[in-house]
Amino acid sequence: MTLALLLTLAALAVVDSTSFGTLGIPIYLLLSSDRSRSSRLLIYLATVAVFYFLVGVALMLGLATAMDAFGDVLRSRPAYIVQLVLGVGLFALSFRFDPKRRAKLGKPERTFEPRVGGPRVMVLLGLTAGVLEVATMLPYLAAIGIMTTSGLATAQWMPVLAAYVLIMILPPLALMGLRAVAGGRLEPKLERLRAWISKHSASMLSWALAIVGFLLARDAAVYLFF
Repeated sequence: MTLALLLTLAALAVVDSTSFGTLGIPIYLLLSSDRSRSSRLLIYLATVAVFYFLVGVALMLGLATAMDAFGDVLRSRPAYIVQLVLGVGLFALSFRFDPKRRAKLGKPERTFEPRVGGPRVMVLLGLTAGVLEVATMLPYLAAIGIMTTSGLATAQWMPVLAAYVLIMILPPLALMGLRAVAGGRLEPKLERLRAWISKHSASMLSWALAIVGFLLARDAAVYLFF
């Protein structure tokens, strides 16, 4: 396990931490609950973390089986060429999610207001957010693919995956801590952050596609040319 691999995974985890499910919804929940009921947010974050960890384990084991059968093929020059094309394609696709382009087409901005409730509602909200986002969270899927093709043993990728998921939920946990210390002084800033995330969600998706595309292309280019 190299430092470059860990830094790449950390970068992908940071990108994942800015998704609507891992940052946008928690901010809504943070603003919708007083500090004495912050357990709602913790339940939501725990649900999201466990969901993504279990999905990651399932994918790693499934991909590991595929690597045992097709490992030589997936590590071949043609496979890395496909990865390079995919990375460049994702990078190019990112430009299609530019909010300015959407405005020019006359399409309205989409917003989402999560419903706040008890523990069961928070678990359901976390599972729903995970199911809806897991197929589109390209950084996470890219991280799984990179760990698999790197040939890591279970004892290596299991703690790395756990650390990845933890990084994903660190920003809202940090905001909870800041809110507990700062009190009501932080509320206006959180409200502005919530509005910013809602307004720029499409732009965040565009950046996510661009970053994932770059990392996939870079990984393939290193093998093919260097």
